[in-house]
Amino acid sequence: MPKRKHIRNAFFFAADLLLISLSIILSYILRLEFLTAFQVYRVSMIWFLVTALVIKPVISYLFGVYRRIWLYAGVKELKLIITSVSAGSLVTSTVMMSLFFLDVFRAFPRSVLIIDWILSLIFAGGIRLMLRVLLERRLSQKMSQSFVIPKQVLIVGAGDAGAMVVRELNKSPYLNLSPVGFLDDDPTKNNLVINDVRVIGTVTEIDKILDQMKIDEVIIAIPSAPGRVARLVAAACHKHDVPFRTIPGIYELIEGKVGISRLRDVEITDLLRRKPTRLNDDKIRELLQSKVILVTGAGGSIGSELCRQIARRKPGILYLLGHGENSIFEIHQELKENFPSIKTVPIIVDIRDYKRLATIFETTKPDIVFHAAAHKHVPLMEYNVVEAITNNVIGTQNVVRLASNHHVKRLVMISTDKAIHPINIMGASKRMAEMVVLDEAQHALGDYSIVRFGNVLGSRGSVVPIFKQQIARGGPVTITHPDMKRFFMTIPEAVYLVLQSVTFGERADIFVLNMGEQIRILDLAEDLIRLSGLEPGRDIEIVFTGIRPGDKLSEDLWDEGHIFKPTPHPDIYRLDNQKNLKNGELRSVITHLETLVAEGRSEEIINMLETAIPDAKIHRLENGNDYSINE
Repeated sequence: MPKRKHIRNAFFFAADLLLISLSIILSYILRLEFLTAFQVYRVSMIWFLVTALVIKPVISYLFGVYRRIWLYAGVKELKLIITSVSAGSLVTSTVMMSLFFLDVFRAFPRSVLIIDWILSLIFAGGIRLMLRVLLERRLSQKMSQSFVIPKQVLIVGAGDAGAMVVRELNKSPYLNLSPVGFLDDDPTKNNLVINDVRVIGTVTEIDKILDQMKIDEVIIAIPSAPGRVARLVAAACHKHDVPFRTIPGIYELIEGKVGISRLRDVEITDLLRRKPTRLNDDKIRELLQSKVILVTGAGGSIGSELCRQIARRKPGILYLLGHGENSIFEIHQELKENFPSIKTVPIIVDIRDYKRLATIFETTKPDIVFHAAAHKHVPLMEYNVVEAITNNVIGTQNVVRLASNHHVKRLVMISTDKAIHPINIMGASKRMAEMVVLDEAQHALGDYSIVRFGNVLGSRGSVVPIFKQQIARGGPVTITHPDMKRFFMTIPEAVYLVLQSVTFGERADIFVLNMGEQIRILDLAEDLIRLSGLEPGRDIEIVFTGIRPGDKLSEDLWDEGHIFKPTPHPDIYRLDNQKNLKNGELRSVITHLETLVAEGRSEEIINMLETAIPDAKIHRLENGNDYSINE
């Protein structure tokens, strides 16, 4: 492979030398018109030839022209040719004018400099464009000779992403996909032709178009499309039995590329996707670039996505801290493969181990800490009260105190909507953890904040993976209650907004993410069944099992009567007037909790949480809230 690249570059170098000479000679011919005039300008032409042959190839080399693969040239390569040729002509012209004023030669038609520049652009771009045209023609001939009928593809979205998908399909005939039309709701694009493919209708007309045309596949190429678009396309494709795929959403594509390699099946996250708001990635990059960053719970759903998005912003060192060795191993391997230039260090530790954690903070000296480690499964924590308190409350206290002791500049704790009016152990433990962070923020030198949001789609142990397993087994899909509702957000979107909140966070802030409208779990289950190519009630039965211990029918993101203020981002709010225990009271409660935890007194732990947390009404199990009581 390196040998082929060397030969290709040598060919272009030799061709450029020949075309540089030809361009200068033609410039003189076009300017002088009569060959007899060459005798007068012969000396200047020789100097022009020598100067251009020395300067222009060097300029092209410095601009990286000879490091490109011109078989796949696009707009960027065209811009490169224009820039390098213009720079070469400018330097050559400067030298020639200097020689003229120094009387090295007397007769010099200065307009040949402009003519040469124009011809150089035509020659340099033309030879490279010709190579690509020949390649595409050869590939087209091979496809026509292979007797393979390509699949007819309909592209939803005639924007930049759609145009890029069509370009990649056209230059990748081995995919056996032929774009036959665009759908776009922008009326100004109707009947326009993009990359030889016409806009044949609007997205709302997809059902009619699939009925009239033979379409083998549909590709949704709108990264910013709201969920209603994906729902509309999915419904039409299911009706006509046409497979469909999509490119990822905008939050997944931040600093990524749109292309065929990113195509994937439409998922439930696409059906519930909200229209993305304004992105301000410069602020995030400025905050994270070259910093030492530590993420606790780095192997979890939120923690691992935090690590991915942080790595894209080029931190100095990224420490991946977690208790589960398998999950930390997996995210560490992924980051090493996708971000080889970023130093990532895996650390296996339990945040309840204060001494070990202290050693880690002393060694790593992080600038920023993202605290995502927590026990999060509501029913599970109902039976494991002691574990919920030691991990979510005591563990958070360890992280926050050590961050304060080591002068960490910023700390962000990931919290949950279940911390509001908690009726379960998990929510109560997270609310106590919030109090710990806010209390330490009053004394710490850095800015410590909390980001609170609802459920994220696809996280481990959440309803989506469970429903998928049940569908794969042939059902039934189990739902606790037909009116059960939850806030939902995609993992990449939630993490992006967490990072965005850090850019304007101040000491002791609670940020609440705009989760949109609550979604019925029943609707979610039915959508998943349809995405699997089945029909709810006919192919897959839905069974209601009753509300579980600690469950609510719906969630809240902030207390009623509390004030929330806007921030620079429309999907992030700052919560005001949060009720918290005073410093001395909180420390007394934590000390008492540690004693009760050590003695395994779950009922007294629950009583203390209800006393310490405003509006807490924690559910009691019939046989007690801890497995040790049930034994």
